[in-house]
Amino acid sequence: MRVSTAALLLAGLAATAAHGETAFTVDPDAGNNTFSAVFDAAVGERITAVTSAVGCALAVDEPAHSGHASCSVPLTAIRVDNDDTKTEHFRQWATNGKGDARQCTLDLSIDRVSVPDAVEPMTPTPFSTEGTLTICGRHRDDRGAEKIGGTLTLLSRDVRTLRIRARIGGFDRERYRVGPKWTPGWLARVQELAPVVATDGTIEVTVFATEPAPK
Repeated sequence: MRVSTAALLLAGLAATAAHGETAFTVDPDAGNNTFSAVFDAAVGERITAVTSAVGCALAVDEPAHSGHASCSVPLTAIRVDNDDTKTEHFRQWATNGKGDARQCTLDLSIDRVSVPDAVEPMTPTPFSTEGTLTICGRHRDDRGAEKIGGTLTLLSRDVRTLRIRARIGGFDRERYRVGPKWTPGWLARVQELAPVVATDGTIEVTVFATEPAPK
């Protein structure tokens, strides 16, 4: 699943990159990328979903100090509190109990992100933008975008690598129909625990995007 996700991202980038843009990729199998979604209920436990299987394709227009990107995370790569039962419950909520969880991905598309100046080595450069997120193919209920903030850092000029740290605050999973309301048989099971089932959370991602070595 990870291989096919990365291949699709690279194919999409090759098809859409404009002349003069530089391609960077994030390897979902590298093991050094991180994705975490934290849901902290006012009453109840703190829930954390994590994975390192983040694949991205970036196209960077260096003279314009801008670029665009797409990223994907397979649902089956995400672990919730490192617990098998919680992880399986999250998969059921994300798929609404329908279809194969192995076919579900969390996908983020960013049409444009820009920084005011050139990115200097080992200097974190802040950015802010918006991105369109889908979960198992479902858009946000208003088809709106999520606000994203973070930093990017050029780690090396030899084999150029960008470290990108991004954050989505105030993420509401219910706007993507992720939860017991849309999963048959689940609503009755959690009604008495409603106060401890958080709907709002924060998503944080750190990835390392590398420019392919010259052939």
